[in-house]
Order: sequence, then C-alpha cells, then structure tokens
Amino acid sequence: MIAVSYHDSMDVLQEAKLTPDGPFNRLEWFKNITQLDVNNDLFLCVASGGEAISALPLRKSHGRLDSFINWYAFIWRPLASDTEASLSLLQALAQNLRKRVSRIVLSPLPDEDNTATMLEQAFRTAGWFVQRQACDINHVLRINGRSYAAYLAERPGTLRTTLARKGKRVNVSICNEFQQDMWDTYEDIYANSWKPSEGNPAFLKQFAQTESAAGRLRLGIAHHDNRPVAAQFWTVENGTAYIHKLAHRADAQKLSPGTTLTAALMEHVIDNDRVELVDFGTGDDTYKSDWMEEVRLRFRLDCHNPTRVASWPHIARAALRRLASGTSAS
Repeated sequence: MIAVSYHDSMDVLQEAKLTPDGPFNRLEWFKNITQLDVNNDLFLCVASGGEAISALPLRKSHGRLDSFINWYAFIWRPLASDTEASLSLLQALAQNLRKRVSRIVLSPLPDEDNTATMLEQAFRTAGWFVQRQACDINHVLRINGRSYAAYLAERPGTLRTTLARKGKRVNVSICNEFQQDMWDTYEDIYANSWKPSEGNPAFLKQFAQTESAAGRLRLGIAHHDNRPVAAQFWTVENGTAYIHKLAHRADAQKLSPGTTLTAALMEHVIDNDRVELVDFGTGDDTYKSDWMEEVRLRFRLDCHNPTRVASWPHIARAALRRLASGTSAS
C-alpha cells in the first residue's frame, strides 16, 4: 500500500533514511533554499510504502509545479530511501498529482543514473503527456587512475604553455576549512570580476560553511604581489570534485590567475583527494573543454495533464510539431 502526502516543509523527511548522491539532493540543501531563498514556495510531494520513501521537492510557479531548485544546483533529482522501489513510488506520485495540477516541469535532470528516463516513464505510465528535451550540458573529467602530471601532459598545448609562462607569477593557497577572511576575499574578487551579480550570497556562504563542517570544502585563492586576484570554491565527496564557483579580478586577466588556480586545485583533488571524477557543472563555456574530457546532457521534462483543459493547447501544439517532423506522439 502506497500513501501519498503533500507538505510545505522538508521536516517531514527528517527521520527518513534518504540516500543522497552529491550536494544537490541532500535534505540540508533543500532546507537552506527554504530558509534563504526569496522564491521558496515549497510543495513537497511524498510517497511512502513500507519503509521506502520517494519525494519530489517542487515549487508552485504561475499555476504549475517546477523543480524546487536555485541557480547554484547542477542538477535536480527526486529524494529516495530505496532506489529499487523508486519507480513504483514515483508512479503513485505522478498518478495522484493528476488530481491537483495541469502541468509539471522538471529540470535539469541527469540521465547517466537513469533519473530522467525513470521520471519520464513514471509520468507517462500515470497518464501524463510528457515532452522530453535536452536543456543543458555538463562537462566532466574521469580521472581513470591518472596522476595530475599524467593528466596535465594530455591538456591542450596552449593551456600548458599558459601555465608554464604565467604560473610562477601567481601564488596559490588552498583551504579545506571555512575561514571568514578567505570567504570575504572570495566575495570581493567575485564582486570585481566579469561575473554577474551573485544570486544569493547568504545561501552560498551557508553552503560553504556546511561543506566545511563535513570536511568537503576546497577554497582556493591566488595572489599576485600579495594581492588576491582569483578565487574558486570547490567541494569533494564520494570520489567526485564539484567546481561550484570561480572568478578573477577583471584587471588581472593578463596574468591568467584563474588558469593557474584551476591547475592547483586539479592537482590537489587528483593527487591528494584521489577523486575519480571532476564535475564542472552546467554551461557550454569554451574554457571548460580545455580541462574536461566528456560532455553529458541535462534534460527537461514538460509534463501536461490531458484531463485538464489548460493542457490541451500545449498537447495540440506538440502533436503538430511532431507530425510536421515525422515523429510519433507520446
């Protein structure tokens, strides 16, 4: 017997034995969003059967439900305590949600772990009209047992030349514990970089402190003539290094301090932390391909409830597009 319930707080999952995989589907991550994000209209959907639980942290948005996410997350996934029972629990959630809403949009979904495919199957089986499309890309590096020196030898010649010419002009320090003065330095560098305004500085700081307490933080600062010119915020867990934020001062670009700092952090996580994978997040920035060797797709599922009149125009337009392209409707 599967029970479905809805909540406006993550507290209902406090005692659940969830199996998070990475920083973006831990209970603490979603709790921080509810506490520190102005757009925190949480709609938590929970299905339980026996001791197994699956949950969809969603957000109410203009008459539909979207993934409960902020711009710092690389991915969004359901929360689960038992992956073997996840499909049947998700199908029960999808079936029950048809009574409540006409549209649900889920993204960005990974599929190397079958997340996008499993959710698509669950919603289709429950009677939703589902459109699936790639919405972003993710650059990653598989270490495959290499040392940093072996990895560096395989980088593009222009990158290695830049490091050889400019690396000695920059000094790098890497900290594994949160220190307020280093975080202040990171924020100052970011504010004077080419980057857009930080989305939610309070959230990011809280995340850094949480990761530090768990021993996962890697914060790097590069100096030139005793002046901090570049900063990067990484975390490491379960054999994966995540590159969250990176910035350098706009007036220091000729020094290529970000390149030197990335190299130093790569050496640290490869040779010291012995990671198996480096995840450079989403986005197709050209510089990422110098460091990474593999691209993975991220997906968006646009789910329409065919029993709701509001869904009919969306379904009709999708059917016409598929007819014009010669593909079958779903």
